This record gives sequence, structure tokens and C-alpha cells, in this order.
Amino acid sequence: MALLQRPATLLYLAKWLCLACAVAVLAGTASAFFLFALEWATQTRLTHRWLLWLLPLGGFGVGWLYLRFGQSVEAGNNLLIDEIHDPRSTIPLRMAPLVLFGTVVSHLFGASVGREGTAVQMGGALADQLARLCKLTGDDRRLILMAGISAGFASVFGTPLAGAVFGLEVLALGRLRIDALWPCIVAAIVADQVGLLWGVHHTHYAIANLPAAATITAWGLVAMVLAGALFGLTGKLFAHSTHTLSAWMQQQVRYSPLRPFIGGCVVASAAWWLGPNLSDPYLGLGIPTIVQSFQQPLAAYDFAAKFAFTVASLGTGFKGGEVTPLFYIGATLGNALAPLLHLPFALLAGVGFVAVFAGAANTPIASTLMAMELFGSEIGVYAGVACVVSYLFSGHKGIYKAQRVDVAKPGR
Repeated sequence: MALLQRPATLLYLAKWLCLACAVAVLAGTASAFFLFALEWATQTRLTHRWLLWLLPLGGFGVGWLYLRFGQSVEAGNNLLIDEIHDPRSTIPLRMAPLVLFGTVVSHLFGASVGREGTAVQMGGALADQLARLCKLTGDDRRLILMAGISAGFASVFGTPLAGAVFGLEVLALGRLRIDALWPCIVAAIVADQVGLLWGVHHTHYAIANLPAAATITAWGLVAMVLAGALFGLTGKLFAHSTHTLSAWMQQQVRYSPLRPFIGGCVVASAAWWLGPNLSDPYLGLGIPTIVQSFQQPLAAYDFAAKFAFTVASLGTGFKGGEVTPLFYIGATLGNALAPLLHLPFALLAGVGFVAVFAGAANTPIASTLMAMELFGSEIGVYAGVACVVSYLFSGHKGIYKAQRVDVAKPGR
């Protein structure tokens, strides 16, 4: 009876249940197709290692496509964030196929890029087509774009709670659009389930003996503060390095397709010089190395090598995302720090996995939820402390340049 006395609330719930589910079906299906294509591209590259030498040509080809057909969507995730803050016009549908094709090409030929940016852009672009079809304007359009971001993030990583909060948290520092919580959580949960129905299998990251390893101790908390500061500074350096290289390339190379061509030459040459045994872990997503970081001690320089390959790839214009490389950098950095901080390497690898991302993207809440979804709730306290400290140490400028500062970080 109480519910029947709140018709406006019921109408809001029903309206956004339908809209968010529609967004989720579109985004979840697109992410599933993308993940299958990504798996094919990765396996093909590993089978035919000579494809690495085509990386410059692949980068040039995608750069030319964007110059010819995609200048209006070149900004990618930043365009979505800008449209949510200051709505101007419908995001062109071409964003989805262009970023999907560009990212698959990047992985096919060996660029060190991620996948979240592609899924988020596809989710946002498809959501905006639905907004146009349903003639949504103003706040409703903002909400459906946020739902598209959440759906894309959740479906590509299999983390619906983190995906829901990411869509709220990524827009501005110090403010969450709670009015979008219902559309975002519905879209994230349903998109994740749609991907699973299509047969998507997400990587299982297992931390051995987590309950014992994550027992809260005074030193453990102090260690998380110390590690969190390093994770945050690493995330800050990553964002600064990528933006600086990108700006420098734009100044030095006016013809945009030449930028990824040059970047492809540098990445392919560096990989050839190192040899396949050393360079393979630093190309593409690097999932096998991330999994190994929870199972055994790794070389202390792995995080730095992945950092360099990723900055070189993204900073010169290859399409993809930053998040999975940040997972790699964080997990391997945590693995290297574990002996110094006298903590289990698997535990600190898991915390680093999310904490470097938390600092680079300024999303500590979504990152903490992701740790709990991927590794279990037992890691929540340690991950939360490290993610918040990383966020505080990473500065205001993260990987998303369109992100705004509503409330400055303490001490800034």
C-alpha cells in the first residue's frame, strides 16, 4: 500500500528500469562482440609474431580513418564526459564501430593498450542513440549517458557494482550524481548478465589464502598507506606522461596518421630489440602477467616496462583504454613492493591492481568495489585504504582530461 501512495517514485523506477535495460542490452552485446574480437586478435598476434612489424601501418590506417571520418569522436571518453556536463549534440553513432575497429587493430599488431575506453565509448554512443530515439533531453539525457558508461565498464570487466559507481564517480572530483544511481546500477547489472549470456568468460584473478592474508593488523594498515602513496604517484606520473607525449606529438607531427605510425615504429623496434620472450608480456593487455603477479614473485622492472610501452602506445594515438595496463602496472608494482613491506605478494598485487587505477582515474570508491568483486570482500579494508590514499596523492589531473574538480582534494 505504501508503494501505491508514491506513484511518482514508481513511475521513475519503471521508466529507468526500461531505459537502463535497453541500454544494457546494447552495451552488453557490443562488449561481448568486442571481447570475442579482442581474444581473436590476441591469439592471432601470438601465433603470427611477424604481425608486430605491421604495427606502424595499422596505426597509420586507423589514424587515417579517424582523420577522414572520426574527427568529431576523436576525444573518446572525454567527449562523453563533456556531453554529460554540457550537453550540445548527439554523440555520432560512428564512435562505436571506429573505436572497436581501432582497438582490435591495436591489439592485433601488438600495441600496449587496454579495453575499457572502447567499451565505455560504445556504451555511451549507443545510449545516446537511444536518447535521441526517445527524444530525451536535459537531465534524462545525462542519466542515460551515465548509464551507458556504467554498462560498458561493467560488461567488459564483469564488475557490475564497480561499473555502476564508475559511471557516477568519473565525471567530477568530489561529487556523485546520486540521482543517476538507479539507472547506472540497473544498466551495469543487466549489461554484465547480457555479456555472460553471450558466452563471455572474464579472467579469474585468484588470491591464495586471502582471508588469512587480509587479516587487519596495525602494520598492514600502515603499509597500505605507504603503498597507496606510491600507487597514487605512479598513477599521476602515468597520466602526466601520456598527456605530455600526446601534446608533444601533436605539436611536432601535424599530420595525425603519422603519429601512431611513428609510435608503432618505436614500440615494434623496442619489442624486437628485447626479443619475444621479454617483450611479449608488455604488449597487448598483458593478462597472463597480471595473473602471475598473484601467484609468484616477478621481476621488479615489469611495472616500469609496461608503463613505458603503454605511454608510447597511447601517447602516440593508438586506440584502446588505459585501465587494463594500469591494472598490470599496479599488480606488478605491488608484487615488487611486497618483500619491502613484509606483506604477501599476492595481497599487495591485488591492492595495487585497483589502487593505481584509483589514483589515475580519480575513482577510489569504484576501485574499492572492484577489488571486493574480483578478490572477495576480505580485501575491502586494505583496498579501501590504499585506494583513498592513492586518490589523495595523485593530484587533480588524471587520465580523463574532461574530468572536473567540484571539491578539491585536501592539501591541494
